[in-house]
Amino acid sequence: MTPFDPNVTPARADLAAEHLKGMVDAPRYAAAVAARARRETVAVRGAAGADRPQVTELLYGEVFKVYDRLDGWAWGQCAHDDYVGYVDETGLDWDVASPTHSVVALRALLFPRADFKAPPVGGVGLGSRLTAVERGDGPGGGYLRLDDGCWISETAAATFAASVRDPVDVALLFVGVPYLWGGRSSLGLDCSGLVQIALAQAGIAAPRDAYMQEAALGAPVDKPFDGSLRRGDLVFFPGHVGIMVDDRTLLHANVAAMAVTLDPLADVVERVAAAEGRGVTNVRRPNAAAPA
Repeated sequence: MTPFDPNVTPARADLAAEHLKGMVDAPRYAAAVAARARRETVAVRGAAGADRPQVTELLYGEVFKVYDRLDGWAWGQCAHDDYVGYVDETGLDWDVASPTHSVVALRALLFPRADFKAPPVGGVGLGSRLTAVERGDGPGGGYLRLDDGCWISETAAATFAASVRDPVDVALLFVGVPYLWGGRSSLGLDCSGLVQIALAQAGIAAPRDAYMQEAALGAPVDKPFDGSLRRGDLVFFPGHVGIMVDDRTLLHANVAAMAVTLDPLADVVERVAAAEGRGVTNVRRPNAAAPA
């Protein structure tokens, strides 16, 4: 990955982000305006249009830095990983508040009041960012009222000072979740999205795509097939990545099963080599984050 990778560089033929002045030539430059995702997931597309492929997605509460708006579409980049794309403006909230909590459950429901019997008004997934303005007790225990008026069980959320979690334990929560190109949630996710979300819960910021992760995360494992593989190691293939559960088993979101599955690493290597002409391209061990 270079500093001018188009996937993470907010520059078009007609416009570039203001901070790129002197580095990227453009007829005009724009300062970022912050917005945040107002739905459980908000698609980020490679071009404006509801029929254009999703390249990644925002989770509820995540910030999107907007540089241009036209015909109901916002062009910018995700604040958490700098990924560039177009977002339908109806999925954005322009009132950005500082988050206080993160969702730690795989998925949690939002209620109109502090009562689990109330008809849910929506949902949020693991890693979503919440701004709590009040705590209240209700049937079933404690609840948090968010700044949009919804309530969530406090068992599903934790402050950002919560203990760092094992990324493999987090990734295992997604077994059976459908494969979705560009996805990052329990509703569907892709291989690098799974790795990014799992590492984030361990306090490790990861870039979005597999090729970026291969270049940036941790350190290479020397002679990984001589007994050096460990739980948590990332195994890279052409256009693909998975995380080791033990020294033989790979956890990955994959098109072969159209889901997140646990597979013998040897089987995946054989399948990918047959399809791509080569198997493993790299094995890397992410740097552990210190507990907060």
